[in-house]
Amino acid sequence: MTESKVEEFLEEFFGGKVERLVLSSPIERNESVQRISIRRFTKGYQMERIIGTQAFHENLSLNDVQRVVQDNLGNVYRQFNGWNDSGEYTLSISSDGAVKCHRKRNQVARPFVEEHNRAKKRLLPENSIVPPLVDMGIFTEDGRLVPSKSDKYRQINRFLEFIDDVLTEDMHEKTFHVVDFGCGKSYLTFVVYYYLTVVKGMDVCMTGLDLKADVIAHCNQAAQKYGYSNLSFQVGDICAYDGEQDIDMVVTLHACDTATDYALAYAVKHHVNCILSVPCCQHELNGQMHSDNLSILCRYGIVQERIAALMTDALRANLLTACGYKTQVLEFIELSHTPKNLLIRAVKANLPADVRRRAWEEAQTLMAQFGFRPTLVEQLKPILPEFQ
Repeated sequence: MTESKVEEFLEEFFGGKVERLVLSSPIERNESVQRISIRRFTKGYQMERIIGTQAFHENLSLNDVQRVVQDNLGNVYRQFNGWNDSGEYTLSISSDGAVKCHRKRNQVARPFVEEHNRAKKRLLPENSIVPPLVDMGIFTEDGRLVPSKSDKYRQINRFLEFIDDVLTEDMHEKTFHVVDFGCGKSYLTFVVYYYLTVVKGMDVCMTGLDLKADVIAHCNQAAQKYGYSNLSFQVGDICAYDGEQDIDMVVTLHACDTATDYALAYAVKHHVNCILSVPCCQHELNGQMHSDNLSILCRYGIVQERIAALMTDALRANLLTACGYKTQVLEFIELSHTPKNLLIRAVKANLPADVRRRAWEEAQTLMAQFGFRPTLVEQLKPILPEFQ
């Protein structure tokens, strides 16, 4: 192996703006770390080492990154793949020490991350080792997508898009607190934690809450297995939860019926900046629904059920707007995959008083027309004295 050739190659690579690199192909077959991945974030770099299905992470400076490459390339690993603002760099070392270098220049210089995220719907790209996705059976152990799980994979990426759209630079400057109400088996909770910490490089503290003690015990074991030290799970009821006070984001996925309302009310009362909720089983208003003027909508059971569910989410969105949140009702995934395909996304904003007041008045009009008495209204009444 010609050391000067390797040094010259690395000097050229690190002379550009380093975006990402991978060290792979261990020289010793029994090497426990099959590869090292390093990715650039807003502040510095993060290294990921996979041992079995467990991921270990370490934040690095650019000098640290150079040291890791120098210490490992040729001594522990034979293969180097790197991307900087000018292109892709590949170096391989054969068993007899022969070095092969290849450079693939970008026609137009651009950061690797932008090229990589060109198809934005794949924020967790294939051929990356994501331990929770491996355990879910969506990825194989070497990061390949299992074809039969492609719909689930697309759903997960879609949800991450909704999160990614509301992240701002200042959220990287402090510990970002997230609570997942009604987390269940928490597969998506683990993926969200992975995305925020590993892909986005954020300092995250995340809590999952659910009523089932056996599920919570399983989730805590999994968090320990993955090395997710700032992800924990608690047994508890949403409507009685009184945990962390400084929360940046509340997530609620398929919390049944009024459990969604208690989660939304908690978020508003605690001035949470971001809310993402996929409602489920909207029974409350269906049981209350009646109208003299629009009785046609209450005549057919299936029609009433579906309209009541849509009006439930419309009321929730308007009530969040009245509380000062910029609120959207978005399609989570295509209707062909599941009928529960709406997501409410609300971000705290400085909304004009007339916008908030109109949202509240629209909600009142709908409630009066159909005799609705939503739990969320009762929970939020003390917060909206100016609209009473």
